[in-house]
Amino acid sequence: MGGAKKKSPAQAEKAQTAEASKKEGGQKKDKKEQKSKTTISVIVDEQQALNFIKNAKVFTVQEISRQTNVKVSAANAFLLNLLKQGSIRRIGGYSGHHIYVPA
Repeated sequence: MGGAKKKSPAQAEKAQTAEASKKEGGQKKDKKEQKSKTTISVIVDEQQALNFIKNAKVFTVQEISRQTNVKVSAANAFLLNLLKQGSIRRIGGYSGHHIYVPA
C-alpha cells in the first residue's frame, strides 16, 4: 500500500550533510567528561517518626511519609532500617504496601 514518501532533492541534500557532520564531530563524550550524578540524601526526623510510631496501632509507609514530610522512598528506607533493628514488625500487606506495628 503506502510506502515512504520520496524526499525532495533539497531535503535529501540537508539529510546527507547532517549525517556527514554527525559522523565527523558528533562523537559522544567520555564517561569521565560527563557530569557525575549527585546523591541526594533526605534525613527523616527520627524523633517525630518514632513518636508517631509509638502512638499508632498500625501504620504504613505512606503515613510515615506524610507525618515527617519526606518522600515515600526515604520513609521506606527508614522503616526497613527499623525492621532490621527489631523496633517494628510487618503484619500484612503486599507488593510494597505493607502494614507495620510497633514491637
